[in-house]
Amino acid sequence: MIMSLKDSPCNAHQLSERLSLDYKTVQHHLRILDENRLVVSQGGGYGKVYFLAKELEANYQEFLEIWERVGKK
Repeated sequence: MIMSLKDSPCNAHQLSERLSLDYKTVQHHLRILDENRLVVSQGGGYGKVYFLAKELEANYQEFLEIWERVGKK
């Protein structure tokens, strides 16, 4: 999900289509990412758009390295 936001900000519906995931599943994960300050949002309701947080954007390469290690386990 985070990698899809790196390409371009989008709303929950767009993310669910890109990732072939249930809309409610995407909403759940976006809520967790928002609570942990990994994404930020703009707007409201159905059109709420999500972006990577500045801190994650600045450390994106480190995130990818960690993600790769996690995926190998």
